[in-house]
Amino acid sequence: MSTLDPQIASKFLTLNMSLNKITACLWFDNQAEEAANFYTSIFKNSSIKHVQRYTESGQEFHGKAPGSVMVVVFDLNGHPFVALNGGPQFKFNEAVSFQITCEDQEEVDYFWEKLTEGGDAKKQHCGE
Repeated sequence: MSTLDPQIASKFLTLNMSLNKITACLWFDNQAEEAANFYTSIFKNSSIKHVQRYTESGQEFHGKAPGSVMVVVFDLNGHPFVALNGGPQFKFNEAVSFQITCEDQEEVDYFWEKLTEGGDAKKQHCGE
């Protein structure tokens, strides 16, 4: 059995600690609040921390109605996220994925059921 080089372990721990300061930003057209509510309803110890709304200021640039949601700050089991209603310029897609570490098949099934609910059945495949 090989052991982990202490210098490599130190670099990994430093990298791991610094990653906690990174917040993922998910870009939506108008679905940021809906997405944040959806995700926080699935993961334990999750909550919406802040909702910021568009104002009349800058409307000539962003084109969003005053009072509509601009940004939702939320966390999923202690991991920070931002959902941004930035407009249709970029489409939400599977280019970024997040891995969920599960304890057992029951937990896998729970997340699979919740996260695929209402989606395209042809695009849903979970091992065999």
